[in-house]
Amino acid sequence: MHQTTRDFWNDRYRQKTGETSGKPGLVLSQFAGPLAPGRALEMGCGRGDDALWLARQGWQVTAVDVSAVALAYAADSASRAGLAGTVQFEEHDLAETFPEGMYDLVVVSFLQSPRDWPRARVLARAAGAVSTGGHLLITEHASHPPGSKATEGTIFPTAEETLASLALDPRQWRRLCVCAIARMGTRDEVQGETVEDNVIFMERLG
Repeated sequence: MHQTTRDFWNDRYRQKTGETSGKPGLVLSQFAGPLAPGRALEMGCGRGDDALWLARQGWQVTAVDVSAVALAYAADSASRAGLAGTVQFEEHDLAETFPEGMYDLVVVSFLQSPRDWPRARVLARAAGAVSTGGHLLITEHASHPPGSKATEGTIFPTAEETLASLALDPRQWRRLCVCAIARMGTRDEVQGETVEDNVIFMERLG
């Protein structure tokens, strides 16, 4: 029987608990921290740490994921933190449905799947949801993360390749950071080992 994307990720999250570090991703806190809060969209919110951090900074957050299991964990964390009113959780397979509206910040962190999935098309749609003067922040694996279930032969894009796949009009976007950075692995990877990520941080001009 064919397993849907939704079933695949629900199964993955059922193997986890709702317990998380409670900390935002380092790229998110570094690049979004200085921004004035407004409306934010997080695509692939998982168990909700980044969405809750944004809410604490004053953002009105729409957080989406394909997994109802992950969203239940995230909503429970938001409720316990007293942030339920500032985060709206929505279930979407982003290849099929997409949240409505325009946003001052669109965050896409590690939206990479071992399944066949139209990632470039989804990222381009994410860029289309950024309002004038807003920002797009994409973080992605640039190398095989320690502990990852991705096959060893997986080829990861460069930051420039990912940016090119979006086909953004350079007259309408300002490049703020398109680069690779190194960090230490998390407990979901292998703690203590170096991980390389790509960052694509763009400002929409018009």
